[in-house]
Amino acid sequence: MKLAVGSDHAAVELKTRVIQLLESKGIEVQDMGTHDRDSVDYPDFGMRVASAVSNRETNLGILMCGSGIGMSIVANKYPGVRAALCHDLETARLSRGHNDANILVMGGRLLKPEEALEIVRTWLETPFEGGRHQKRIQKITKIESTTMSAPRRAETGADWSGAGEGAED
Repeated sequence: MKLAVGSDHAAVELKTRVIQLLESKGIEVQDMGTHDRDSVDYPDFGMRVASAVSNRETNLGILMCGSGIGMSIVANKYPGVRAALCHDLETARLSRGHNDANILVMGGRLLKPEEALEIVRTWLETPFEGGRHQKRIQKITKIESTTMSAPRRAETGADWSGAGEGAED
């Protein structure tokens, strides 16, 4: 198994611990950065991991930032990526068992290192249940196929504020 791992400056210490755990399990790790506590922009590292998973260069990915929210948003912009922000063992189990998540996201400022490592273990050990959940994943894939190629509002100049043309008071 090959797994891509990335973080911003807020979770770089946690990333180091996660990589140590993965390597101790014999998992090949691609460390996508960052490598120190200097302030960085999380999208730069989230996109590296999400791209590797989306392009099937790695089987899975793990992302960490301060809260995990930003990395989740970035990763889920990529086709085929199902990134799940997990904050406990139950969300880790459900993200794999029901949602077949292929990127685990965690908040480095919100979890103790031991909690985060247990979440990683649980996430890796939980298989996708298939069955009724497979149909739901297929629906998500269908949504992706129609929305990922649609023009974005930013590209078309549409107003995101809700105060543009056609907005009601």
